[in-house]
Amino acid sequence: MSENPKTPPYQSLGHQLSRLRQKRQETVDEVSGAVEIDAVVLERIEQGIELPSEDILLLLISHFDIQDDEAVQLWELAGYDKYDDRNAAEPPHLSKQPVVMVFGLDTRVVYSNGIGVSADPSGVVMNFTQYVDPTQQAVPVARIGMSREQAEKVLETLQQALLRDKYARGPKTLPEPNRKTRAADRPKKDSQPEQQS
Repeated sequence: MSENPKTPPYQSLGHQLSRLRQKRQETVDEVSGAVEIDAVVLERIEQGIELPSEDILLLLISHFDIQDDEAVQLWELAGYDKYDDRNAAEPPHLSKQPVVMVFGLDTRVVYSNGIGVSADPSGVVMNFTQYVDPTQQAVPVARIGMSREQAEKVLETLQQALLRDKYARGPKTLPEPNRKTRAADRPKKDSQPEQQS
């Protein structure tokens, strides 16, 4: 008697996510980079072995730009449709609102001497790097993602800042007048120019 291999517990969800990725013609590395998870984790999710957390599933839904009905279907396949109404006034729902992630603010300035930019219809990701060792290997120091509209605003703001720095170094003011010479150089209002006959 041969045993059938056990079906992965989240096979339907994994299959749908894999289909969405392939439909957009993206690799596992591209999608995992966009939602900032390990490529191995995304592979396990697509194989149905691992269940994505609610946050990761929301990021995948946002990345794939999925419409409401299909998003709800994915949410239900993950088993997140179960809701305990004793803990809140309204049930959770998916809307067209963007996903907002809040991180602790780090006010340190991180300097970079390299950048890689990738853009697709859903937005722009900038990978800032720094060359820190003699072998000149680039070490990632920051990664920032934004919408295409925000990227255009950032570009405009950056250009304005660079132009201001280039052409407006220091305040532009008129020199202070020398009061002694100015009083002596002023023509008197009462005096008429002499006419020669």
